[in-house]
Amino acid sequence: MQRLNLLEETRFEKIPVTVYSSEAEATKVVAERIAKLIKDKQAKGEKAVLGLATGVTPIKVYQELVRLHKEEGLSFNNVVTFNLDEYYPMLPNEPQSYVTFMNENLFNHVDVPKENIHIPDGSIKEEEVAEFCKEYEQKINSFGGLDIQILGIGRTGHIGFNEPGAAPNSGTRMVTLDDLTRKDASRDFGGKENVPKKAITMGVGSIFKAREIILMAWNKKKAPIIKKAVEGEVSSDIPATYLQLSQNVEFIVDEDAASLLTRFDKPWLAQDIEWDDVITKKAVVWLSQKLGKPILKLTDDDYNTHGMDKLITEKGPAYNMNIKIFNELQHTITGWPGGKPNVDDSQRPERANPAKKNVLLFSPHPDDDVISMGGTFIKLADQGHNVHVAYQTSGNAAVWDDDVLRYLEFAEDFSKLVGFDDQKVKNIYKDNVEIFEQKKPNQTDTEFVRKVKFLIRKGEAIAGARFVGLNEDQIHFQDLPFYDRRKFDKSSSYEDDIQQTIELLRKVKPHQVFAAGDFEDPHGTHKVCFDIILEALKRIKETDEWTKDCWLWMYRGAWHEFPIHEIEMAVPLSPQEVYKKRLAIFKHQSQKDLPVFPGDDAREFWVRAEDRTSETAQLYNNLGLAEYEAIEAFVRYKF
Repeated sequence: MQRLNLLEETRFEKIPVTVYSSEAEATKVVAERIAKLIKDKQAKGEKAVLGLATGVTPIKVYQELVRLHKEEGLSFNNVVTFNLDEYYPMLPNEPQSYVTFMNENLFNHVDVPKENIHIPDGSIKEEEVAEFCKEYEQKINSFGGLDIQILGIGRTGHIGFNEPGAAPNSGTRMVTLDDLTRKDASRDFGGKENVPKKAITMGVGSIFKAREIILMAWNKKKAPIIKKAVEGEVSSDIPATYLQLSQNVEFIVDEDAASLLTRFDKPWLAQDIEWDDVITKKAVVWLSQKLGKPILKLTDDDYNTHGMDKLITEKGPAYNMNIKIFNELQHTITGWPGGKPNVDDSQRPERANPAKKNVLLFSPHPDDDVISMGGTFIKLADQGHNVHVAYQTSGNAAVWDDDVLRYLEFAEDFSKLVGFDDQKVKNIYKDNVEIFEQKKPNQTDTEFVRKVKFLIRKGEAIAGARFVGLNEDQIHFQDLPFYDRRKFDKSSSYEDDIQQTIELLRKVKPHQVFAAGDFEDPHGTHKVCFDIILEALKRIKETDEWTKDCWLWMYRGAWHEFPIHEIEMAVPLSPQEVYKKRLAIFKHQSQKDLPVFPGDDAREFWVRAEDRTSETAQLYNNLGLAEYEAIEAFVRYKF
């Protein structure tokens, strides 16, 4: 029997969803629930049987459980664990194995008996897999079944490695991994071609037997699949939708992962709401896009038949509402991203004064500046502002080994040309040829190779910034320590990075700071870089007077743009400016054709960038505003 959802605001949701303000808060709740289960079972002299997951999602849950063990005496001596899955083939001591993952994140730090740990064996012969899977199910049953099963969710909607097409009654078995799943794992394996094509996984039916199921999801990257799993129809195309059929499941997510659920994304469709300015603008833009009508052509009937009758009653009629929102959008558009001097700026996104501003553009990688906001970068320089660019990381991870050898060959020939001793370069070249021949997938580069790759990207960044119009003293390479350090040290301390950023901010004293605002992957470089900038600004705000006149603008990368209703400054580009931006991007030769980390998108970065800005311009045009070749968008972050 299906659960009845009697709450108006969640009437689109077919699974109980609990939303927390942050991942940290949510993971603590999950860890405490697991800890309570363990203690309750201990009090009864019983085993606590846990179904465990891997990946980024449960890491903080495990960290909290370890803390509870070390600081509060939580014992795991009565715990039995069964992991969901393992790649196949996979040796248990490989860095990508889930045995390694579980040992590093949980088992090595608590007192769970080794004989009570069960993880699918990726090292057995293929002809032995079927029998192993049968025995795995029997072992779970022998302990009375799983008391609790924690899950993450993949972008395909897989739970465990139950990919699209999985049956709801499936048991533990060998499966073939979806191509998207392998792409998502490619960074851990040094390329998709190194990711195993198969895995051993507990089935959907195995998961359903658990007495309690908790699926966790964090960040906006998971928001689309969470919406489909919670509000969509049950379908084998999205295995997580099968959880709608369970009476024992709960989704625990943070606000970002829940952001596309109807009650948050379009609350006017789910409940009676208070129509503030933010919701009003979002709703009117949505209505215009849904109906394919310019804003100024929307009618009272359009509003009334799409859940917005209260809005028209309170703030209408439609004509007045349309004019208001149209003007708000119109006022975001400016060809003067640094502010237009000597004009009334009350209806403009940027201040008129000072006429010539100090601008500091932070670029997480050495090409984000020109890819993400190259047109605006060029305008700021052309309009006479004192523009500085800071490349926050070396970006060395995104350079092919072949490029290193090519540059070493050049160094050898150059040494000959100018009469230097080229023997040392020859030896270095020979040594690195041998290193690359023996290099394993995802193996960390030597310090020398990392430095050469940094020099390659540094030279490209200088060429791009010079093309824009900057002088050498306006180009800064921070090479923040966290970027290389986190390859060897999982420490979350960024104090030295923050101090270095504070020094640069105080040197430039910017009126405008531009920073990458891509938050879909909070464990990625962009998010870390933004947090470092924000922390630096917050600290010096207390003491430095100039920060009172400093505005922080966020831009986004080549993949996703801010929603139209969130954009606060839209900078239009002419065809000539788009072409000049393209030439600036072309200075980054190591990232052309096929970058090391292309993601899901096969297009080159410059193509993605042009398509994104063209699409933004078209969205503005569809809403009834002026038609431009391209638009770069920005959102102000008030710190």
